[in-house]
Amino acid sequence: MAKISFLKLLSLSLLLFLISCTASQPAATVATPGFWLGLWHGFIAPITFVISLFPNDLRIYAFPNSGLWYDFGFMLGISGFSGGVFAGNRKRRKDRT
Repeated sequence: MAKISFLKLLSLSLLLFLISCTASQPAATVATPGFWLGLWHGFIAPITFVISLFPNDLRIYAFPNSGLWYDFGFMLGISGFSGGVFAGNRKRRKDRT
């Protein structure tokens, strides 16, 4: 039996945790999602999108939500997952010796 490295085990655990926290319709007793849930839903959006391709009742965007604050958090979460809006435009510094 092959040994599983600690990093692989940690990555798999993190992936399973993120999958278990996918965005969906809030329960009737829960308040409408605001900034913090928008931030979380934006961060896990790529994983949630892949999962949402299979069941019909899963959404990547919570509805109803609190409006602009949820949207703002969602956009920050999406950009945080991808490394920021301008991540592709950063020039890498070469080590100078």
